[in-house]
Amino acid sequence: MSEFLRYLKPYSGMIFGVVFFLAAEAIVALMLPGLMADIVNDGVLPGHLSVIWRNGAAMLGLTLLSMLVALVAGFFTARTAVGVSNDMREAVYEKVLKFSDAEINRFNTSSLITRTTNDIMQVQNTLMMAIRQFIYAPIIAVGGVIRALERSTDLAWIVVAATAVMLGLMGVLFFIALPKYKAWQELIDRINLVSRENLSGILVVRAFSTQAFEKKRFEVANQNLASTERFVNQTFAFMTPVIMLVLNATTALIVWVGAGQVSAFRADIGDIFAFLQYGMLIIFAFLMISVMFIFVPRAVVSMKRIDEVLQTEGSIIYNENPVPFPENFTGTVEFRDVSFKYPDAQEDDDDVLKNISFTARPGQTTAIIGATGSGKSTIFKLILRFFDVSGGGIFIDGLDIRDVHKEELHHKIGYVAQKASLFSGTIRSNLLYADKDATEERVERSVEISQSRAFIDGKPEGYESNVAQSGSNFSGGQRQRLSIARALVKDAPIHMFDDSFSALDVKTDALLRAALKNKMGDKTTIVIAQRVSSIIDADQILVLDHGEIAGIGTHKDLMKTCEVYREIAASQLSEEEIHCPT
Repeated sequence: MSEFLRYLKPYSGMIFGVVFFLAAEAIVALMLPGLMADIVNDGVLPGHLSVIWRNGAAMLGLTLLSMLVALVAGFFTARTAVGVSNDMREAVYEKVLKFSDAEINRFNTSSLITRTTNDIMQVQNTLMMAIRQFIYAPIIAVGGVIRALERSTDLAWIVVAATAVMLGLMGVLFFIALPKYKAWQELIDRINLVSRENLSGILVVRAFSTQAFEKKRFEVANQNLASTERFVNQTFAFMTPVIMLVLNATTALIVWVGAGQVSAFRADIGDIFAFLQYGMLIIFAFLMISVMFIFVPRAVVSMKRIDEVLQTEGSIIYNENPVPFPENFTGTVEFRDVSFKYPDAQEDDDDVLKNISFTARPGQTTAIIGATGSGKSTIFKLILRFFDVSGGGIFIDGLDIRDVHKEELHHKIGYVAQKASLFSGTIRSNLLYADKDATEERVERSVEISQSRAFIDGKPEGYESNVAQSGSNFSGGQRQRLSIARALVKDAPIHMFDDSFSALDVKTDALLRAALKNKMGDKTTIVIAQRVSSIIDADQILVLDHGEIAGIGTHKDLMKTCEVYREIAASQLSEEEIHCPT
């Protein structure tokens, strides 16, 4: 809650304005029944037309004033609610951008999307109503009781009884519905997860003809959400007829008891009319508050979920006084006895990487190969500080990367991920994503090296050709080449390719590797590959086996000294290719 109040603080001026104008609106509403009573008592019954005209004009003026202040209060309320939700959404988004893989995996992507959109919208809608209801309704309720007692004390027990029934009903409903609201939001997370998996994996679903299974999985998630929503809505649907019953019963009692008092000459008929109107105002005030009991529990749950994201500290701790890289930066990457275990792993789980030591030098290509799950991609994640090492250290130009500012670290690295990810826009906007200030010459050079020239020139609009979401209007090989070109546009001293040639045919692969070697010979290049043919001419090949180094050397050296490498090569290459790699 303190986190929520922090977001309200910048809008304290608007909130004070809302309080002022809503109080004015409530006071005006409380004055109208009294004027009506005076019209009846002092105007209609004695036949004084001047009193009727004077009080009627006053009522009309107060009504117009009430409308004006209500509009101003509504304007301030909307600005406050939308402003708070905007600030919260930005804060959550910025926080998520700082999360490491460990925090992303903890919440999961679908839940983070729900918290950034649905949960914040729940808070916004509730805040917009709460600002009005929790200010206007209490003033009406308290003021209505005071003004009603001024007109008649004998009827006070009716209003007290009606109020007690309303409070009891709201309390019961609140405690019944609150646990369900938490489940409601979690079920929204679940249905978002199922929908996201089905849509992103639709080709796999169709290929294996598992539409019926996926439909059933969605139906289960949908039914669970629907049953929870049904319970909550039915619970609060019960409240409406009960409130109407209390309202009508209160009206009937006031008229019945009031009529007896008028007959006995203990009260004026105008005062009974006024008391009846005040009674209705009081009950409607509680009705407005009761409506908030529908929204507040869900908003409380949503706020806790948002706060959970905002209060989560990243597992990557950045140095408050980072050390800058030297001016004569070379890009030498060194692993010194590095071990790693994922943050959520159990104590008795084995390390993913164990005692890894090697050096990747500028002007050389360092390749990493090994079986699936041997820890190849994890090495890249550690260099980029998506995770921190469990033991040992990673050094670039002699500096521990934990002592370097993360932006400076990432600025030195051009990274191509295992999965080629493009963003909606154009080919040019995707290429400039790495460096928006890149020159046209650098863009052209990157396109040439990545072997993207042919298919870009083959499009009528060239660089301005549309790129759909995730690059779905390009083939896998084209997406990979554009991802490689994007990294090259950055022109960083260190380039890392995480199995980035897997979708390329053998000819394109060979041309791309040759271009990288010829035109980027002064860079530090680290390549993860599954195919021996992609790294056979690398200056240094690192062979991983179950998270440990099984061998380091050139292809020729490893064929003599590393059994693991020999097995990989024998499974992929012919005898001639093994012995005559060039």
